[in-house]
Amino acid sequence: MVNWANFVSQVFNGLALGALLALISSGLTIIYGTLGVLNLAHGAMFMLGGYAGYVAYGYTGSFVAAVIAGSLFVAIVGILMERIIIRHFYNRPHEDQLLVTFGLSIVFVELVRLIFGSQSQMVPPPPVFAGITSLGFMFYPTYRLAVVGIIAVALSVLFVILYRTRIGMIVRAGIEDSVMVDALGINVYRVFMIVFGIGAMAAGFAGIVNAPVVSLTPGIGDDILVQTFVVVVIGGVGSFPGAILGGLIAGEIISITSMVNPGYAYVMLFAAMTLVLVVRPYGLLGIRGRE
Repeated sequence: MVNWANFVSQVFNGLALGALLALISSGLTIIYGTLGVLNLAHGAMFMLGGYAGYVAYGYTGSFVAAVIAGSLFVAIVGILMERIIIRHFYNRPHEDQLLVTFGLSIVFVELVRLIFGSQSQMVPPPPVFAGITSLGFMFYPTYRLAVVGIIAVALSVLFVILYRTRIGMIVRAGIEDSVMVDALGINVYRVFMIVFGIGAMAAGFAGIVNAPVVSLTPGIGDDILVQTFVVVVIGGVGSFPGAILGGLIAGEIISITSMVNPGYAYVMLFAAMTLVLVVRPYGLLGIRGRE
């Protein structure tokens, strides 16, 4: 039944999902905007963050330790990926990048399935955010509210790194013209490595933060990858604010449509993407002429 309480509940669900998509998409759009790499392994990074945090939680019993471990583990995996494999594909066609990152995604998923099996795993929320919260007119899971705040802090930190630090200035310059950055004597490949690590860390952080909301399975990154690419297209490739705006829009579309008919959630999401491409082919906050 569609009523006011259900609608508001779905709006909150959409806000939580939108914040999650915004964080994952910010990492993806930074990687693609700077390196020009279509990273189909980004969803697997999200999944790896969840499982790495799950292992850390099993050993420590601390959710904070799980978040730190999941984020750092995926950042290290991302840096190793960039140094060992991705670096050789910067000047290769996008088709080659798609194939190699898709292959890496399959490897990561099957390794996790080999180690943990296909059974779903769950990470409990921290005790301080357990239970439900009264909003006056309805009750809502406390941790879902906390997720919005946690991701807002993470996005704020990422914003400060990108817009208030020297490395952020170099990254943004690399998004616009990596050749010029290299000509200025900056080791552009070192910057690329850092960028890939930051993008992967964003996905890993989102993976473990989302673990108490949705149980972990080896294939959890597949659906989120599709949604993430849609968010990047809606917001604009290479645009950090666009990733946030696109994530919030996508989250609300999926959540509110699911209230009426879950089968049409993806239909409406892709319809919104198509509308944006027709009206603004470079995205809501993208830059005209970007490849």
